[in-house]
Amino acid sequence: MKIMDALYAFMWRDVTRNNCNTYFINGSKKILIDPGLKSLFSHVKKGFEKLDVSPEETDLVIATHGHPDHLEAVQLFEQPTMFTMGREEYRFFEKTVGKYFKLPDPAFFLQEGELAIGDNRFQVISTPGHSPGSVSLYWIEQKVLFSGDVIFKRGIGRTDLPGGKGGLLKESIKRLAKLDIEYLMPGHGEIVSGREAVKANFQMIEDTWFSYLR
Repeated sequence: MKIMDALYAFMWRDVTRNNCNTYFINGSKKILIDPGLKSLFSHVKKGFEKLDVSPEETDLVIATHGHPDHLEAVQLFEQPTMFTMGREEYRFFEKTVGKYFKLPDPAFFLQEGELAIGDNRFQVISTPGHSPGSVSLYWIEQKVLFSGDVIFKRGIGRTDLPGGKGGLLKESIKRLAKLDIEYLMPGHGEIVSGREAVKANFQMIEDTWFSYLR
């Protein structure tokens, strides 16, 4: 699904099996965000086919956090495609999920602050709570937020998994709410489009969920 020039969403809509939304930026550098589960990567492949792009052309795969439904399929990519995620989350992955499958070595680690990839600039934002080292990615020029499993349309990420903390998730959502966002691209569920709709979604989250997050 085309969102805007150079930005595409490969949405996961099967409610019977868990997998994540995957996002693709087809710019001077081809960037894939949260490739999903290895066994369910076919929906991403179909998205690439519609764009007449090969997955092997991907320059960089980014994982917002270390849960398998967001990053297991990175195993399908080989050099020169690079892989990155946050350092703290990579360590958390190694201690937990890493005993079940291995990831390629990150080419570099995401750290809070501005990140230039090709001709695009992003702000990397530390957003723990759903997992200890989760990061969100804000595409500065396009005002697009890739939120992973921090915030969804009318929902928030779970905090009952290992490393989850409700109080940290609340603070992470508060940080994201301060951004000027035109498109909220969550790890699951539907995209929120339009500045006012995004603001209303953040307000609904605060009104509905914040009293439960401790």
